[in-house]
Amino acid sequence: MELFLTFFRIGLFTFGGGYAMIPVIREEIVTRRHWLTDSDILDIVAIAESTPGPIAVNAATFVGKKTAGTAGAAAATFGTVLPSFLIIFALSSVLRQFEEIQAVKYAFIGIRAAVLVLIFQGLVSLYRACPKGPMEMILMGLSFLLTVLFNVNAVYVIAACGLIGYLVNGRRKKDDDQDS
Repeated sequence: MELFLTFFRIGLFTFGGGYAMIPVIREEIVTRRHWLTDSDILDIVAIAESTPGPIAVNAATFVGKKTAGTAGAAAATFGTVLPSFLIIFALSSVLRQFEEIQAVKYAFIGIRAAVLVLIFQGLVSLYRACPKGPMEMILMGLSFLLTVLFNVNAVYVIAACGLIGYLVNGRRKKDDDQDS
């Protein structure tokens, strides 16, 4: 129930979709509740980003599973999805009537700006928690270039970076084991 209520509150008060929810999820799960660590959240975000579906729903599912098993995954997922469903259901019938009102247009401009800040905050907090060795910095730069400048599908970039990380770190571990 605590997982459901936590993710219901996150889903209810976070605008801007999954990426805007990441810093809020991190704040609730790591800082306030101490259910997981920053490293766990990094892993969860990486997996949630790499799997099909909305990142916030995937992240909630993984957090729920890691903290309370299958029932926790269901509770966190349902808690994340329910507020959006209820809000969209309620708004869909009246939004058309108000979308041409100038004040509503200005409000959405302000909301979009705030969402951009939330996404940037998530980026900064994930960057701070990531390892920053030479290989990681090179992979980060190459990933940025491939996805932004060359429009390479992010799934391929993530898979390639995961493989490179596995190969490099696996080789380091093998070399360390041989030196011991």
